[in-house]
Parts: sequence; structure tokens; C-alpha cells
Amino acid sequence: MHGPTVSGWLLVVLCGASGVYCLARMVRMTRLSRERDGHPAREPAGAGSEALMGFGMAAMALPAAVLTPPAWSWAVYAVVFGLAALYGLAAVAWRGGTRRRGGRRGGYGSYGGGSGRFDGHHLHHLVGSLAMVYMAVAMAPAAGAGAGAQGGHGGHGGGHGDMAAVGGIPLLTGVLLVYFAGYALLSGARLVPVPVAAPAGVGVGVGGAGSGTFGAGGSGRSGYGGAGSGVAELMRVCRLTMALAMLAMLVAL
Repeated sequence: MHGPTVSGWLLVVLCGASGVYCLARMVRMTRLSRERDGHPAREPAGAGSEALMGFGMAAMALPAAVLTPPAWSWAVYAVVFGLAALYGLAAVAWRGGTRRRGGRRGGYGSYGGGSGRFDGHHLHHLVGSLAMVYMAVAMAPAAGAGAGAQGGHGGHGGGHGDMAAVGGIPLLTGVLLVYFAGYALLSGARLVPVPVAAPAGVGVGVGGAGSGTFGAGGSGRSGYGGAGSGVAELMRVCRLTMALAMLAMLVAL
């Protein structure tokens, strides 16, 4: 975080673009769900969490030469993503209780709530939110030290925090690095199109190309846009982008 200007701006652009796409998807899914049955589905909230993550990482990655936020800004990051983590934890607990009771409620199973995929996304949001809280807490002391150094050296250096002063718990940082590296590898593998053999007389599709036969790139499930329209692949690209950005930020710790 807040290292070389070029890499910082690259993270800002990628995370910001992911946030904008997730926000647009959330708005679209909310509108479609209200038109369909008059109630918002649970899946738009997941897209909203991803939008928040994208915008939060973009703000964190702003080069120090561009913006020097006050020291209390890290407390704001911690509170915002702490609340997001609580939401993710509540969602995971609620889904686990619903699955144990053996049913879907509210008729929203077709929006992504009827499979382990929905649970997995909330678990990932929970881990990502906790990682953001961890980085904000780790950066807070450095931000104060950077502000002091900036006042004593005519504004040279400092910024969001002196990188040399940034620290964290090595074991926890390592665990998060392993998790997001694995997530990035898995997401990248799912984006690779895999031809699928089909019975005679049936067209073969690749990765959700819309022919009815799907490879690794598409699930074939219906929803907001469907796998065949490339929406599922775009969401995977967004999640892959944010996982790689999280890796870069954790390495900076």
C-alpha cells in the first residue's frame, strides 16, 4: 500500500473499476428482484459488499503524493469494514441455520441462496472485511508517525504512513497471504475455458458460451444475466482483481 506511484495508481484503477461494476450489478439485481416479486433478494447485498471492498481498497491504495488523509481515517476504515464483517458473519450464521432447518425461505433460492456457492461468497466477504480491518489497524500507528514526520520535514514522505513503520502480525499476515493467493489461483483457474464433450447431435459450448453445455467458465444456472451472458465471468474477474490487490497490500505490510 502507498508505495510506488505507478503501482498505487494501478491498484486504484483496478479496484475502483471493480467497485463500480459491482455497484452497478447490485443496483440492477435489486431492481430486477423488486420487479419479479416485490422484495429485494439477498444476492444484491453480496454485490454491495464487493463494491464496498473495491472502493475501500482503491481509497487505501491512493499514492501518498496525491492524498494525505487525517490519522483518524484509519479508524473509519476499521469501523466500516468491521460492520461489513459483522454482516458477513450474520449472513453465514443465518444461512447455516437455515440449511440445518432443511429449507429455503422467502423463495429466493434461485437468486444464489440455495447452494454452498452463496455461503462461500459470504465467507470470502467476511475474510476480506477482516483483512481490511487488520490492515487499517496495522497502518494506524504508521499514519500518525507519518503525519509527524511530514510536519517535521516539510511534507516530504509521510503520506498515508511511512512504509518502514508499517507492521502487523507476521503469522496472521502470512495466513491471509496464503488464503488470497489460493483464492486468486482458484478464481483464475475457473476463468480458463474448458471444452466439454457433448452427446451426438448436441452443440458443444465452452465456458458458458450460451449453447447449453458449460465448461469451467459457467455454471449454467439462471439468474441476473445468467452464466451465458458473461456476467458470471465478469464477477469472477472482479473477485480475482480484488484478491490480487489484497495480496499486494498484504505484501506491503
